[in-house]
Amino acid sequence: MSAPIRRCCRIIRVAVIPKSRQYSSTVSGRDVYDLVVIGGGSGGLACSKEAAHFNKKVAVLDFVKPSSQGTKWGLGGTCVNVGCIPKKLMHRAALLGESIQDANVFGWNVPTDVQLDWNKMSELVQNYVKSLNWGHRVQLKDKNVEYINAYGTLVDANTIKYVDNKGIERLLTAKNIVIASGGRPHIPEEIPGALEHSITSDDIFWLTKPPGKTLVIGGSYIALECGGFLTGMGFDTTVMVRSICLRHFDQQMAKLIADYMENHGTKFLKKCHPQKIEKLSDGRLEVSYIDKKGNTSSDIYDTVLMAAGRKPETSGINLESVGVKTDPETNKIIGNYDHDHERSSVSNIYAIGDVLHDRPELTPVAIKAGRLLAERLFNGSKVKMDYDKIPTTVFTPLEYGVVGLSEDEAIQKFDEDSIEVYHAFYKPLEFAPVGRDVSQCYIKVICMRDGGKVLGKHFLGPNAGEVIQGFAAAVRCGISWHDLSRTVAIHPTCAEEVVKMTINKRSGLDPTVTGC
Repeated sequence: MSAPIRRCCRIIRVAVIPKSRQYSSTVSGRDVYDLVVIGGGSGGLACSKEAAHFNKKVAVLDFVKPSSQGTKWGLGGTCVNVGCIPKKLMHRAALLGESIQDANVFGWNVPTDVQLDWNKMSELVQNYVKSLNWGHRVQLKDKNVEYINAYGTLVDANTIKYVDNKGIERLLTAKNIVIASGGRPHIPEEIPGALEHSITSDDIFWLTKPPGKTLVIGGSYIALECGGFLTGMGFDTTVMVRSICLRHFDQQMAKLIADYMENHGTKFLKKCHPQKIEKLSDGRLEVSYIDKKGNTSSDIYDTVLMAAGRKPETSGINLESVGVKTDPETNKIIGNYDHDHERSSVSNIYAIGDVLHDRPELTPVAIKAGRLLAERLFNGSKVKMDYDKIPTTVFTPLEYGVVGLSEDEAIQKFDEDSIEVYHAFYKPLEFAPVGRDVSQCYIKVICMRDGGKVLGKHFLGPNAGEVIQGFAAAVRCGISWHDLSRTVAIHPTCAEEVVKMTINKRSGLDPTVTGC
């Protein structure tokens, strides 16, 4: 072992070790890992398993700090435990309640006054999540990835210190390090009582009793999804929005989503923001808030769910001391976009998922980026993650699927005269005979004029995620409006309305679909 490497292992703050430096199998008696991943979420697990596929020595460090209300969970990160999976299952539970009402119209003799058993539903969701936790541990073992349930921080560019739940500290040495620690909900501590009395998406899926009358604070997709399924389950639910809903999405679609939710029982406090949250003697919460005119009001709730954004888990990893640059506003790691999208300012330290600056906070994005990174590091691949045209779905009561540019983004990028927007209000067949409200079921496709390239596709209706996934592949392949409009429809489906549209906004004609 050469002297420079011994010095690297013995001090905390050193210059970055060149990535080309060679390691033996041990350093100061410690094993040297080809890759250590900090964070056992979807991206970190995908990256570690892919690296192990190439017979590399890999370890994953994962440790969940309890939420402000003491909630904690197992291996798998946000998506598995407190995100996509439990959210979709509770969304499904809410939709089933509405389907029971439809069943009566279709001739099924079912009671119309059915109520949700929260404890039974939440136990089902939690047990399924726990099965996924176990499945991830089994997969890591099967693929020879070492799983370490401990909190990891950087000592230098190749050394990680980890502390387990008993407070025992150890060191690891790694040729490559991937930061995949994800993010957590933000609770504005400047609001008195918010930290003590509000829950977040880290807690809602693990509640041991029904939430009761609930105030959701925020206009994010998390706020609207939670507000939507709580309303669908029969809880008195209010969403407080300070500015606009779904800020980073198409605003015409965002308004339609909020309108649908409001028409179906979710209350909205618009242009309002909370001032303080106080716990009453009976355990309920009094929330004081200010409206857009400066008037102060208050109401009493059983539960306050804070959904006012998320922050990356980067502040406790010791990034700055080893030279990893972060954005001063977001605290996210800045990637080297000219060479390797996920490489940080330190050549052998990478970031994937929600901790990477200016990248979508989506599970499939982290998974794909993690796998591609491992292939570049250990299998000679040159393929980089393409962060353009990423599809996603917001699981509000009326689902919203999207891929590509919003209408405003297209106008800003190309100007209004260069684009065409085809659109349609349509009636899902499953809604029509039972008298469901279809006034917000809407589709639009944004493309270049004269049948040119499709720039963005937006779908609001049932099963939006299933619909948008297939069209996302077409949009990524550069499909034109000319090709899209000549595609034969599958009838009767909601997706067929995408290829049947003929009316554009420029014409001023009514886009309502009136027949098959």
